[in-house]
Amino acid sequence: MAGEMSILGSTILALFLAGYLGQQYLPPPKPRVVGLDLGTTFCSVAVFHPGIGEVEVIGDEQGRKSIPSVVSFTSKGIHVGYEGQDLSHSNPLSTIYDAKRFIGKVFDPEVLEQEAARYQFKVLSNNGSAEFLVATNHTFTVSPEFIGSRLLLKMKEMAERHLGVPIEKAVISVPAEFDERQRSYTIRAANLAGLHILRVINEPTAAAMAYGLHKVDVSNVLVVDLGGGTLDVSLLNKQGGMFLTRAMAGNSKLGGQDFSQRLLQHVIERIRQQYGVPPTHKEDVHLLRQTVEAAKLNLTTQRSVILRTPLHLETGDALHPARPVVFEALLTRELFEELNHDLFQKILVPVETVLAEGGLSREEVDEIVLVGGSTRIPRIRQIISDYFGKDPNTSVDPDLAVVTGVAIQAGIMGGSWPLQVSAIEIPNRHLRKTNFS
Repeated sequence: MAGEMSILGSTILALFLAGYLGQQYLPPPKPRVVGLDLGTTFCSVAVFHPGIGEVEVIGDEQGRKSIPSVVSFTSKGIHVGYEGQDLSHSNPLSTIYDAKRFIGKVFDPEVLEQEAARYQFKVLSNNGSAEFLVATNHTFTVSPEFIGSRLLLKMKEMAERHLGVPIEKAVISVPAEFDERQRSYTIRAANLAGLHILRVINEPTAAAMAYGLHKVDVSNVLVVDLGGGTLDVSLLNKQGGMFLTRAMAGNSKLGGQDFSQRLLQHVIERIRQQYGVPPTHKEDVHLLRQTVEAAKLNLTTQRSVILRTPLHLETGDALHPARPVVFEALLTRELFEELNHDLFQKILVPVETVLAEGGLSREEVDEIVLVGGSTRIPRIRQIISDYFGKDPNTSVDPDLAVVTGVAIQAGIMGGSWPLQVSAIEIPNRHLRKTNFS
């Protein structure tokens, strides 16, 4: 009997030793579950690597960590991401963006008409659901979930190319205010792309996980998500290992695009004052818009930038109808902040609303988490910091916070993350988002 116990003990020891040596010297298995952030403006895909215990955000062919949420249809095919964005001005009627705003929603005719007026492409109603009219060699309609599926397929292919293994399973994020129908249609989009969704996670919860708040002693977390086109503020309460969304508010028509537009209008007025006419050529306006956007991004890290762009101005002269000029202007951070002063202050409106609805004072917020590229703007960070009397948490890239958290959840679902640090969302079916748009 003693001999049998000795053999059993030796066998168990050998198995433990083999497992230890395997962990130390054998390459870790490739992740098979990806995390997906299907954003309104940009999309990202990431994986959790169990071997090194880190999240990797996967880039496209050029190494860019996110792709525009744009799909363009031409007679040559379907162009996704940056390819679609490049066609947005030459093919505006068949280039679809912001599809996430429409997915799974049922609209009253008047509301859909108001929403459709914001876009160059045609938005139609199919029993209250939105569809987009596309014209290539023939005219047809596509659904928001089909647009989403093309974006998800692109990210699936990015992950497969990078990891070298087929990807069939994923975790995906959605806004906290998405109802069951919107979540279902998001899953449908993933299914069309050949993906099986293991879990749907709220974007604020994903962001909180990216910042590691599921592993520390915090109770109340405020998530400010300010992207290219929308502002979402969520108040989370962590109870043990679970997050409860206590209140939500936002502005569906406030974001980085609005800040860029204010700067663009200012630049166009300066051109008119200097040359007597504003730019009217489509190519000039497109180039000017790109230059202004780049200037806005540079003003995040620099106090001033020189904007320089060639233009072909209509002079009204029959002999010389297009006057080539090179416009130059000094743009400062102070000017940018002055142009957008009223828009920046609007950020505090939903912040105050979620605190009131959540029954908290600003002093009771343990962590302020920033999500979305527009939260990089120094003045916006200062406004939030002044309001709460402490700095927001800036330890994570705000553009990639959501996809990082989703990848952590994907690691949990794939069995490669210690389950004791996971965070489970408490469903709150009665919660409604207050919108100030």
